[in-house]
Amino acid sequence: MRFMFLFFLSMGLLPGSVSAQKSNPFFEEWTTPFQVPPFETIRNEHYLPAFQAGMLKQQAEIDAIINETAPPSFDNTILVLDQSGRLLRKVSAVFYALNSANTNKEMQDIARQLSPLSSKHSDDIDLNPNLFKRIQAVYDQKDQLNLDPQQMRLVTETYKNFIRSGAGLDPEKQERLRKLNTQIDMLQLTFGQNLLAETNAYKLVIDDKASLAGLPDDIIRIAAETGNQDNLTKGKWVFTLQNPSITPFMQSSENRNLKEQIFIASHNRCNNNNEQDNKSIIQQLIQLRTEKAMLLGYQSWADFAIADRMARQPANVYKLLDQVWKPAIRQAEVELSSMQQIIDKEDGGFQLEAYDWPFYSENLKKQVYALDEEAIKPYFNLENVRKGIFYVSEKLYGITFSEVKNAPKYFKDVTLYECKDVDGSHLGVVYLDFHPRAGKRGGAWCGSYRPQSYVNGKRVAPVVTIVTNFSPPSAGKPALLSSDEVETFFHEFGHALHGLLKNVKYSGLSTVPRDFVELPSQIMEHWAFEPEVLNVYAKHYETGKVIPAELVEKIKKSSNYGQGFKTTEYLAACYLDMDYHVAPQLLEARKQQEATAVAAVAEATQANNLDMGIIEFEENSMKQIGLIPQIPPRYRSTYFQHSMTGGYTAGYYSYIWAEVLDADAYEAFKETGNIFDKETAAKFRRYILEPGGSKDAMQLYLDFRGHEPGIEPLLQNRGLK
Repeated sequence: MRFMFLFFLSMGLLPGSVSAQKSNPFFEEWTTPFQVPPFETIRNEHYLPAFQAGMLKQQAEIDAIINETAPPSFDNTILVLDQSGRLLRKVSAVFYALNSANTNKEMQDIARQLSPLSSKHSDDIDLNPNLFKRIQAVYDQKDQLNLDPQQMRLVTETYKNFIRSGAGLDPEKQERLRKLNTQIDMLQLTFGQNLLAETNAYKLVIDDKASLAGLPDDIIRIAAETGNQDNLTKGKWVFTLQNPSITPFMQSSENRNLKEQIFIASHNRCNNNNEQDNKSIIQQLIQLRTEKAMLLGYQSWADFAIADRMARQPANVYKLLDQVWKPAIRQAEVELSSMQQIIDKEDGGFQLEAYDWPFYSENLKKQVYALDEEAIKPYFNLENVRKGIFYVSEKLYGITFSEVKNAPKYFKDVTLYECKDVDGSHLGVVYLDFHPRAGKRGGAWCGSYRPQSYVNGKRVAPVVTIVTNFSPPSAGKPALLSSDEVETFFHEFGHALHGLLKNVKYSGLSTVPRDFVELPSQIMEHWAFEPEVLNVYAKHYETGKVIPAELVEKIKKSSNYGQGFKTTEYLAACYLDMDYHVAPQLLEARKQQEATAVAAVAEATQANNLDMGIIEFEENSMKQIGLIPQIPPRYRSTYFQHSMTGGYTAGYYSYIWAEVLDADAYEAFKETGNIFDKETAAKFRRYILEPGGSKDAMQLYLDFRGHEPGIEPLLQNRGLK
């Protein structure tokens, strides 16, 4: 059952006192509004005893299945297994969500203690021969059990996931698998902790006002506020590697030397040969993942990971990447040439470098479209954008949102909203956590403090969370978002809708394939800059006036601007992720020698050129696709958290794969002549948002759309056709 615990990264047997358990919030029924976690009463010392109790309780539930004297059946085996571990899930969901959103050293230490024990707990279930014997017995007779479609799907998925977790291996190989799982989990955790530490450690400190030339007043003001937070930098301007700080600096600063400095700091994160260096971790991860895949009967880690997704095999991923890469790199070269022309006309006397791209791209955008990002931001007040997202959600699905006052919070500026269905019934709640802080990892994501489930036939509503690193408010001004941040908010809210509207009977059918999960999020982006939607939320934060029609037209005309760069940097990271996890000569190496798995992996690693070193491997990977040096991959190896911490390993391509789906799906709305067509929205909710993994992902899409998607709408949307 490792598939269940990778999401929670849970657990281990740990000592906890009886007195600690008596006062532990995790052992109580929560009486908070909508039974959200009582954050104010949860302390770090509560986690370990709660993990212990949850572990023991689930093990007892597993033992009850094994010791059941009646023949294996859906009810006494599959269903009991699916419902096991509730306490463990309860503490895991809270701990690991907060460890990403509001962590500290003590929580990180707890996570390191839990890592090997969580692997052991998962493996004790996944590799239990007596449990698997009962699961296999139900699977073998499933066609004679008169199961309904969801029950049949649960039986099949449970059996398949146990096989993928090693249940069919002999004891010697299972023992090796246990060691691999423990090592991989710890390395992934260490990679992420190193990245957070390295990101937080850097500051670009400016004490000369002349060096701020070109920067907008709001950005200068925020940098001053950041400087004043530390006595060592008080009275100075500080820029960090958080996106709301580094992005506008790179786009607007006229100081080329300082841009080079902060760019190098960002692109060398965890590549500085210090305690946070991740190169060795990557080397070990790739080798161990490859060995694990081979142990389970796959040619490479990519083959193992993708076999359970829509793409099915690595060749299909590369085919899609290649189709989009060719027009994208051509467009990127056009953009490069146009920006170099600006430099030459200004007698710059230099060739454009990677750290110049954001600045000259923004200048070119102003010249071509007379559109300045700073002129748009006053209309993108964060609170108004939130209202716009609620408006879109209500127009599509009839659902409404209202703020929950006096709800428990884990940080002061977090807010909570209740979601109700069209009939007024409760669907769930969503936490919104917007701004950067030292205890929050970078990026934006949607998670859950309690996923939707059923207990005793009653739907348990989800507690969803959206966490971002948006530009903060400053000096009396509200938080004003960039257009990219607006799009990100719509994106993450699409994930939230997927969680809030999900209505799945069995926990084992709750998740969808990695390359399908971005469909609900990415389709929401299409509404973000539709004129009808902009007229609702894009209002000037001072005057309240709706964004002018001519500015909306400029936004529309410039919507595909810079797609050469954006698409190319993203695809480059996709190729890099895949190249690390695909070893073309792996199968041949296995056939040619009857040595140990470790020796075979060593040979395969050499065949895949990993012996050349991580940075050299990355450079070689980028040369093979013809990436121009002015565009680095969106995530370089040593801070490629998507790939190296387990969430999107051999799966970063999922965004472009899902974009094929979302571009075609949005066409279904446009074809009706109404982007808020109720019938189409109802179908999307019924066939995409509600079912979870109760059907094959492509079948869900076919149920909604009636045909498989093509790549043309994607190329059209990106302006690459």
